[in-house]
Amino acid sequence: MAATNTSKNKLQDKVAIITGGAGGIGEATALLFAEYGARVVVIADIQDEKGQNLANSIGAHRSTYIHCDITDESQVKSLVETTVQLYGCLDIMFCNAGTATLNLLQIVTDFDFDSYEKVLAVNVRGTVASVKHAARAMMEGGQKGSIICTASLAASIGLEKSTDYVMLKCAVLGLMKSASMQLGGHGIRVNCVSPGPVVTPLFSRAFEGESMEMVERLVESSSYMKGSMKAKHVAEAVVFLASDDSEFVNGHNLVVDGGFKPPKI
Repeated sequence: MAATNTSKNKLQDKVAIITGGAGGIGEATALLFAEYGARVVVIADIQDEKGQNLANSIGAHRSTYIHCDITDESQVKSLVETTVQLYGCLDIMFCNAGTATLNLLQIVTDFDFDSYEKVLAVNVRGTVASVKHAARAMMEGGQKGSIICTASLAASIGLEKSTDYVMLKCAVLGLMKSASMQLGGHGIRVNCVSPGPVVTPLFSRAFEGESMEMVERLVESSSYMKGSMKAKHVAEAVVFLASDDSEFVNGHNLVVDGGFKPPKI
Protein backbone atom coordinates (compact mmCIF):
# COMPACT_ATOMS: atom_id res chain seq x y z
CA MET A 1 0.00 0.00 0.00
CA ALA A 2 1.36 3.42 -0.93
CA ALA A 3 2.18 5.75 1.93
CA THR A 4 -0.38 8.46 2.60
CA ASN A 5 0.53 12.14 2.66
CA THR A 6 0.17 12.07 6.44
CA SER A 7 2.62 9.21 6.87
CA LYS A 8 5.05 10.79 4.46
CA ASN A 9 5.01 14.00 6.50
CA LYS A 10 5.58 12.39 9.90
CA LEU A 11 8.77 14.43 10.41
CA GLN A 12 7.33 17.63 8.98
CA ASP A 13 9.28 20.76 10.04
CA LYS A 14 11.67 18.76 12.26
CA VAL A 15 15.33 19.72 12.54
CA ALA A 16 17.57 16.67 12.86
CA ILE A 17 21.26 15.92 13.36
CA ILE A 18 22.75 12.57 12.36
CA THR A 19 26.26 11.79 13.56
CA GLY A 20 28.05 9.29 11.39
CA GLY A 21 25.60 10.43 8.74
CA ALA A 22 27.75 10.14 5.63
CA GLY A 23 27.44 6.39 5.06
CA GLY A 24 25.73 3.14 6.00
CA ILE A 25 22.81 3.42 8.41
CA GLY A 26 23.42 7.15 8.85
CA GLU A 27 23.17 7.81 5.12
CA ALA A 28 20.03 5.70 4.75
CA THR A 29 18.45 7.54 7.69
CA ALA A 30 19.34 10.97 6.30
CA LEU A 31 17.59 10.13 3.05
CA LEU A 32 14.51 8.83 4.87
CA PHE A 33 14.36 11.83 7.21
CA ALA A 34 14.23 14.08 4.15
CA GLU A 35 11.67 11.82 2.48
CA TYR A 36 9.45 11.97 5.57
CA GLY A 37 9.39 15.76 5.58
CA ALA A 38 12.19 16.90 7.89
CA ARG A 39 12.82 20.62 7.44
CA VAL A 40 16.58 20.19 7.77
CA VAL A 41 18.86 17.18 8.05
CA VAL A 42 22.32 18.05 9.39
CA ILE A 43 24.85 15.39 8.42
CA ALA A 44 27.78 15.23 10.82
CA ASP A 45 30.81 13.09 10.00
CA ILE A 46 34.53 13.10 9.33
CA GLN A 47 34.06 11.78 5.78
CA ASP A 48 33.87 15.23 4.23
CA GLU A 49 33.45 14.36 0.57
CA LYS A 50 30.82 11.70 1.17
CA GLY A 51 28.95 13.87 3.65
CA GLN A 52 28.92 16.91 1.38
CA ASN A 53 27.80 14.85 -1.60
CA LEU A 54 24.95 13.38 0.43
CA ALA A 55 23.83 16.81 1.63
CA ASN A 56 23.95 18.07 -1.95
CA SER A 57 21.84 15.15 -3.15
CA ILE A 58 19.14 16.01 -0.59
CA GLY A 59 19.33 19.71 -1.44
CA ALA A 60 21.03 22.74 0.07
CA HIS A 61 17.68 24.03 1.39
CA ARG A 62 16.98 20.72 3.18
CA SER A 63 20.38 19.48 4.29
CA THR A 64 23.82 20.64 5.32
CA TYR A 65 27.08 18.90 6.11
CA ILE A 66 29.17 19.79 9.16
CA HIS A 67 32.53 18.18 9.84
CA CYS A 68 32.47 16.73 13.35
CA ASP A 69 34.81 14.34 15.11
CA ILE A 70 32.65 13.17 18.02
CA THR A 71 35.70 12.12 20.03
CA ASP A 72 36.29 15.86 20.52
CA GLU A 73 33.49 17.17 22.77
CA SER A 74 34.11 20.75 21.70
CA GLN A 75 33.26 19.79 18.11
CA VAL A 76 30.03 18.11 19.25
CA LYS A 77 29.09 21.21 21.24
CA SER A 78 29.82 23.40 18.22
CA LEU A 79 27.78 21.08 15.97
CA VAL A 80 24.69 21.42 18.14
CA GLU A 81 25.11 25.16 18.72
CA THR A 82 25.60 25.83 15.00
CA THR A 83 22.50 23.82 14.15
CA VAL A 84 20.36 25.77 16.63
CA GLN A 85 21.80 29.09 15.44
CA LEU A 86 21.08 28.27 11.81
CA TYR A 87 17.67 26.63 12.16
CA GLY A 88 16.28 27.82 15.48
CA CYS A 89 15.95 24.52 17.30
CA LEU A 90 16.89 20.85 17.49
CA ASP A 91 14.13 18.24 17.43
CA ILE A 92 15.98 15.01 16.68
CA MET A 93 19.47 13.77 17.47
CA PHE A 94 20.47 10.43 15.99
CA CYS A 95 23.71 9.41 17.73
CA ASN A 96 24.84 6.97 15.11
CA ALA A 97 28.60 7.49 14.77
CA GLY A 98 30.57 4.45 15.84
CA THR A 99 33.38 2.14 14.93
CA ALA A 100 34.66 -1.33 15.68
CA THR A 101 38.05 -2.97 15.93
CA LEU A 102 39.10 -5.33 13.21
CA ASN A 103 40.16 -7.79 15.91
CA LEU A 104 37.18 -10.11 15.81
CA LEU A 105 39.11 -12.56 17.98
CA GLN A 106 39.10 -10.24 21.00
CA ILE A 107 38.48 -12.54 23.97
CA VAL A 108 38.75 -11.73 27.64
CA THR A 109 41.84 -13.83 28.36
CA ASP A 110 43.81 -12.00 25.64
CA PHE A 111 42.11 -8.61 25.96
CA ASP A 112 43.90 -5.87 24.01
CA PHE A 113 43.45 -2.63 25.94
CA ASP A 114 45.12 -0.47 23.28
CA SER A 115 42.63 -1.66 20.69
CA TYR A 116 39.78 -1.14 23.15
CA GLU A 117 40.79 2.44 23.96
CA LYS A 118 40.74 3.40 20.29
CA VAL A 119 37.08 2.48 19.85
CA LEU A 120 36.00 3.58 23.33
CA ALA A 121 36.33 7.26 22.42
CA VAL A 122 33.92 6.98 19.49
CA ASN A 123 31.37 4.50 20.74
CA VAL A 124 31.02 5.72 24.32
CA ARG A 125 32.58 9.13 24.89
CA GLY A 126 31.32 10.45 21.57
CA THR A 127 27.82 9.12 22.16
CA VAL A 128 27.71 10.61 25.67
CA ALA A 129 28.82 14.00 24.30
CA SER A 130 26.17 13.84 21.57
CA VAL A 131 23.37 13.02 24.02
CA LYS A 132 24.62 15.61 26.51
CA HIS A 133 24.69 18.58 24.15
CA ALA A 134 21.54 17.61 22.26
CA ALA A 135 19.62 17.32 25.53
CA ARG A 136 20.90 20.70 26.72
CA ALA A 137 19.81 22.37 23.50
CA MET A 138 16.36 20.81 23.68
CA MET A 139 15.92 21.78 27.32
CA GLU A 140 17.10 25.35 26.73
CA GLY A 141 14.68 25.59 23.80
CA GLY A 142 11.84 24.39 26.02
CA GLN A 143 10.71 21.84 23.50
CA LYS A 144 10.12 18.14 23.25
CA GLY A 145 12.68 16.09 21.40
CA SER A 146 13.82 12.63 20.44
CA ILE A 147 17.33 11.26 20.92
CA ILE A 148 18.15 7.90 19.35
CA CYS A 149 21.41 6.00 19.86
CA THR A 150 22.74 3.17 17.74
CA ALA A 151 23.48 0.18 19.95
CA SER A 152 23.69 -3.40 18.68
CA LEU A 153 22.02 -6.77 18.98
CA ALA A 154 25.40 -7.91 20.34
CA ALA A 155 24.76 -5.93 23.54
CA SER A 156 21.66 -8.02 24.23
CA ILE A 157 22.90 -11.48 23.33
CA GLY A 158 26.69 -11.26 23.73
CA LEU A 159 29.22 -12.75 21.33
CA GLU A 160 31.72 -15.56 21.68
CA LYS A 161 34.40 -13.11 20.57
CA SER A 162 34.57 -9.34 19.92
CA THR A 163 34.39 -8.75 23.68
CA ASP A 164 35.32 -5.08 23.38
CA TYR A 165 32.52 -4.33 20.92
CA VAL A 166 29.92 -6.01 23.13
CA MET A 167 31.13 -4.05 26.16
CA LEU A 168 30.95 -0.73 24.32
CA LYS A 169 27.44 -1.28 23.04
CA CYS A 170 26.29 -2.37 26.51
CA ALA A 171 27.55 1.03 27.70
CA VAL A 172 25.38 2.74 25.08
CA LEU A 173 22.34 0.86 26.38
CA GLY A 174 23.17 1.92 29.92
CA LEU A 175 23.49 5.54 28.84
CA MET A 176 20.12 5.39 27.10
CA LYS A 177 18.37 3.89 30.14
CA SER A 178 19.70 6.54 32.52
CA ALA A 179 19.21 9.45 30.13
CA SER A 180 15.61 8.42 29.39
CA MET A 181 14.80 8.64 33.11
CA GLN A 182 16.57 11.96 33.57
CA LEU A 183 15.15 13.68 30.49
CA GLY A 184 11.64 12.23 30.22
CA GLY A 185 10.21 14.91 32.49
CA HIS A 186 11.41 17.53 30.02
CA GLY A 187 9.55 15.84 27.18
CA ILE A 188 12.77 14.45 25.72
CA ARG A 189 12.64 10.78 24.78
CA VAL A 190 15.81 8.69 24.60
CA ASN A 191 15.80 5.30 22.90
CA CYS A 192 18.14 2.89 21.13
CA VAL A 193 17.97 1.03 17.88
CA SER A 194 19.91 -2.25 17.94
CA PRO A 195 20.63 -3.69 14.50
CA GLY A 196 21.52 -7.28 13.92
CA PRO A 197 24.04 -8.06 11.16
CA VAL A 198 23.50 -5.59 8.31
CA VAL A 199 25.56 -5.01 5.20
CA THR A 200 27.29 -1.67 5.72
CA PRO A 201 30.85 -0.54 4.93
CA LEU A 202 31.74 -0.88 8.64
CA PHE A 203 30.41 -4.43 8.86
CA SER A 204 32.10 -5.44 5.60
CA ARG A 205 35.47 -4.15 6.85
CA ALA A 206 35.57 -7.02 9.30
CA PHE A 207 35.57 -9.48 6.38
CA GLU A 208 38.32 -7.83 4.35
CA GLY A 209 39.39 -10.07 1.52
CA GLU A 210 36.01 -11.75 1.26
CA SER A 211 33.62 -11.08 -1.61
CA MET A 212 30.50 -8.99 -1.10
CA GLU A 213 28.49 -12.05 -2.11
CA MET A 214 29.94 -13.97 0.83
CA VAL A 215 29.14 -11.11 3.22
CA GLU A 216 25.58 -10.99 1.88
CA ARG A 217 25.18 -14.75 2.41
CA LEU A 218 26.49 -14.44 5.95
CA VAL A 219 24.00 -11.70 6.76
CA GLU A 220 21.13 -13.58 5.13
CA SER A 221 21.92 -16.70 7.15
CA SER A 222 21.67 -14.72 10.42
CA SER A 223 17.93 -14.06 10.08
CA TYR A 224 14.77 -16.12 9.84
CA MET A 225 13.52 -13.61 7.27
CA LYS A 226 14.16 -14.16 3.59
CA GLY A 227 16.89 -11.96 2.18
CA SER A 228 19.51 -9.90 3.98
CA MET A 229 18.89 -6.91 6.19
CA LYS A 230 19.78 -3.55 4.69
CA ALA A 231 20.59 -0.19 6.21
CA LYS A 232 17.17 1.10 5.15
CA HIS A 233 15.42 -1.44 7.41
CA VAL A 234 17.24 0.04 10.40
CA ALA A 235 16.60 3.58 9.16
CA GLU A 236 12.84 2.95 9.11
CA ALA A 237 13.01 1.98 12.79
CA VAL A 238 14.90 5.20 13.53
CA VAL A 239 12.19 7.21 11.76
CA PHE A 240 9.60 5.57 14.01
CA LEU A 241 11.55 6.48 17.16
CA ALA A 242 12.12 10.02 15.87
CA SER A 243 8.48 10.68 15.01
CA ASP A 244 5.35 11.29 17.02
CA ASP A 245 4.29 7.74 16.14
CA SER A 246 6.40 6.77 19.17
CA GLU A 247 5.48 9.77 21.34
CA PHE A 248 5.18 7.64 24.51
CA VAL A 249 8.09 5.30 23.79
CA ASN A 250 10.98 6.14 26.11
CA GLY A 251 13.90 4.10 27.44
CA HIS A 252 13.31 1.39 24.83
CA ASN A 253 15.83 -0.71 22.94
CA LEU A 254 14.30 -1.47 19.54
CA VAL A 255 16.00 -4.55 18.10
CA VAL A 256 15.94 -4.86 14.31
CA ASP A 257 17.30 -8.25 13.35
CA GLY A 258 14.68 -10.15 11.37
CA GLY A 259 14.55 -12.81 14.09
CA PHE A 260 18.21 -13.59 14.80
CA LYS A 261 19.74 -17.01 14.41
CA PRO A 262 23.43 -17.88 14.52
CA PRO A 263 24.90 -17.37 11.03
CA LYS A 264 26.20 -20.28 9.00
CA ILE A 265 29.83 -19.58 8.22
